[in-house]
Amino acid sequence: MSDQTPNPPRKGHKGRPGDEWREREALKGRFEPELPEASEESLPSPEGPTEIIETAFEVGQDNIEGKAPIPFDIHNPVFAISAGAVVLFTVITIILQVVTAVPPIDGVPQPSGIQASFEGLRNWVTSTFDWFFLLAGNIFVVLCLALIVSPLGKVRLGGPEATPDFSMIGWFAMLFAAGMGIGLMFYGVSEPLGHFQSAFGGPVVEDGVRTDWAPLNGAEGDEAAARRLGMAATIFHWGLHPWAIYAVVALSLALFAYNKGLPLTLRSVFYPLLGERVWGWPGHVIDVMAVLATLFGLATSLGIGAEQAAAGFNFLGLFEADATAKVVLIVLITGVALMSVILGVEKGVKRLSELNMGLAVLLLFFIIAVGPTMSIITGFFGNLGAYVKEVVPLSNPFGRDDDNFRQGWTAFYWAWWISWSPFVGMFIARVSRGRTVREFLIAVLIVPMLISVLWMTALGGTAISMTAEGIETIGNAALELKLFEMLTHLPWTTITSTVGIILVIVFFVTSSDSGSLVIDTISAGGKVNAPVPQRIFWCTIEGVVAIALLLGGGLAALQAMAVSTGLPFTLVLLGASWATVKGLLAERRELA
Repeated sequence: MSDQTPNPPRKGHKGRPGDEWREREALKGRFEPELPEASEESLPSPEGPTEIIETAFEVGQDNIEGKAPIPFDIHNPVFAISAGAVVLFTVITIILQVVTAVPPIDGVPQPSGIQASFEGLRNWVTSTFDWFFLLAGNIFVVLCLALIVSPLGKVRLGGPEATPDFSMIGWFAMLFAAGMGIGLMFYGVSEPLGHFQSAFGGPVVEDGVRTDWAPLNGAEGDEAAARRLGMAATIFHWGLHPWAIYAVVALSLALFAYNKGLPLTLRSVFYPLLGERVWGWPGHVIDVMAVLATLFGLATSLGIGAEQAAAGFNFLGLFEADATAKVVLIVLITGVALMSVILGVEKGVKRLSELNMGLAVLLLFFIIAVGPTMSIITGFFGNLGAYVKEVVPLSNPFGRDDDNFRQGWTAFYWAWWISWSPFVGMFIARVSRGRTVREFLIAVLIVPMLISVLWMTALGGTAISMTAEGIETIGNAALELKLFEMLTHLPWTTITSTVGIILVIVFFVTSSDSGSLVIDTISAGGKVNAPVPQRIFWCTIEGVVAIALLLGGGLAALQAMAVSTGLPFTLVLLGASWATVKGLLAERRELA
């Protein structure tokens, strides 16, 4: 049903372009939009005529509430199933790690049985469904580009009379915040350099099968071509495809929450396909899958962050980067995240995000200034050109023989991005009210991608230049140490390495806190002002899962769970894409 009567402006609405206070806050790079107080409505009403979906469902109607001694407001049964599944998985993983442990041989640690199982699971998923991940990623990119140029791009999120909550510059600042993460720190040096080296080495065939990790056909012996291909492959993993995945989730959430008047949960997106059944078990399954995908995606990032932070401390000579150190780091940093949860967004995440944004910009411009400056500047444009040239071959899911690259890199990345999509998508949706679909998609696809390209060009391009000049230590270092090894060849190594560790840790904290908010919103049935103890619970669980996965198989276990939860959630995103198109078509008819 449609509501032809324009809705009144939101009570006490702030943040129109020109509001100086909100402008200053946005420009500081605040990570989260302002959250409503418990006494305020959870979401603003549409402004102007929109195709509001009339449903008898009310946010929180299936929730179970309690006040003493610990307040809670949880959705039944999404919270119970999600929490129970995660706790059971964690307990079983730890038990199996103990039961299947293998004694060291000559002092060398041996992989446990559970670690081998995780590695086998990761390899099976990525080798069996690599075509599916690549094909789905292409669909998301094509959908976003088609919406940009179609008449549906004129639909405004929040209603035809809605105006943006933030100015364009302030909005870009927050999209920049969403585009930064632990992954850029961990892979900023290692990925471009790794692709360059494997491309330069060219294809290696053993028993009729390629065993190298070069993208496409490599560029054997051609340093310039290997550099272009290596950077194109890196940008491919951090460019249009991941941001199209995030954009699809963010657009669908924003459309059905701000224009249709439905709760801010993934199940709402499927109303055009499922109708009122979306409030029953089909919707429960969708939200449970969203919680599990987000949690294991976050645990993967937190585990990677712990690996790199521990390696950084070991690099500085402070302590060994063994399993105990990584567990202690996760515990301590999760404790800081809990403090941030208790303090709230304004005093917690916001301030940490401002610190992180400032340090990230300082590190980036320091490397540009003292590194091969002209090579970085010219490389930025050259790398974009190489990406445009190679994006179609790299996106092709069929008829390729670069199995290691396609399965070990691309399929894993797509699954990781998909598992992160509810987290990043909900954040983007909550700061994008008032934008047209066209400007929303252009900004979400282009702005964060350009930031990622600049980051990879500066860090990865510098490492490639050093390696081409004969410095071999960077390429020989472990993945988590490549950033710190590169920094040893630049001035102020101790200072920059310390900044790098701080960046990893604060990314860890902000991801954990903000991720807890998103998971809690979903498991509370769409309520954005659920009791703080629930966010504390999810924040703690994220740390515990990261510890369990690290102990149960290290990076392979983290990757295995990311791809395993990302696989079924890909089907959810494909369904959400179709539902979003149907929702936008209804909005266009309403405005016609």
